[in-house]
Amino acid sequence: MNADPPGLNLDRLADHLCAAGLARGPLSAEMITGGKSNLTYVVEDAHTRFVVRRPPLGHVLATAHDMSREYRVMSALQDTPVPVPRTFHLCQDADVIGAPFYVMEYVEGGQPPITPMLAHQLVDVLAALHSIGPDGVGLGDFGRPEGFLERQVSRWKRQLDASRSREVEGIDDLFARLSQSVPRSGEPAIVHGDFKLGNTLVADDRVRAVLDWEMSTLGDPLTDLALFLLYGDFNQLDNDYVGESPPRDELAAHYAEASGRDISRLGWYVGLACFKLAVIAEGIHFRFTQGLTVGEGFAEVGEQVAPLVARGLEEV
Repeated sequence: MNADPPGLNLDRLADHLCAAGLARGPLSAEMITGGKSNLTYVVEDAHTRFVVRRPPLGHVLATAHDMSREYRVMSALQDTPVPVPRTFHLCQDADVIGAPFYVMEYVEGGQPPITPMLAHQLVDVLAALHSIGPDGVGLGDFGRPEGFLERQVSRWKRQLDASRSREVEGIDDLFARLSQSVPRSGEPAIVHGDFKLGNTLVADDRVRAVLDWEMSTLGDPLTDLALFLLYGDFNQLDNDYVGESPPRDELAAHYAEASGRDISRLGWYVGLACFKLAVIAEGIHFRFTQGLTVGEGFAEVGEQVAPLVARGLEEV
């Protein structure tokens, strides 16, 4: 008998997926390591391999880890220039495994070291995402673009307040600066919310799938660009960025050319990205101190907050 990985009751899952016609017989599963948010598992029966995704264990903040949101946006992006896994099933009945979950295609690939060619390809994928008209793929009501940036600033402040367990020097000053200098947004777009190499699968030097859409919405696409660039600058935040990444200005110019968007206020957006990542890291630190994290690499996450705040104050 296969042991259940944390957060996944295989007998209940097998009963449910067999009834839905997605599996045949007992299941085995392995948690994919590295994720510090939603939990992801490779699940197999005797015939098929697929992926199951569910929220994290414990301390789930309001609006975060929405399985139906991820499922909807990936379903909408099928057959667009943005590569995403095929989606098969959404279960919002928490009684099955203890939380809502969805099932999607298993895509071969990994995260190789970053190279200039791969970094530019990622920018092209991001520009392609931002070129898709939300109405054309059934996502016209997926978010409220009006006032998006103001809501982002206040939302991450609320998330911070919900996860406060210690004093973080400068983080409230960064919030104040952001809230007092919000730029005017251009044409809204589908926003991924956490676009980076680590949230893609790459094989044969090609991006095969963009994953982790839990923060997706309609809003200002420059928030995606700024976060992507910040991950490249702060490669200690994401080990996937080991390698050779082009300078920030080069990638930003590539995006501006590919998308036709004005990036003159990019510094503010990078400051917002710093605030967002600092708040996320503080939330993970809080869950770690409560013993509610699963996997490795959580003990050091809290150390990332201070340098992110310092960088944000330099940018805004």
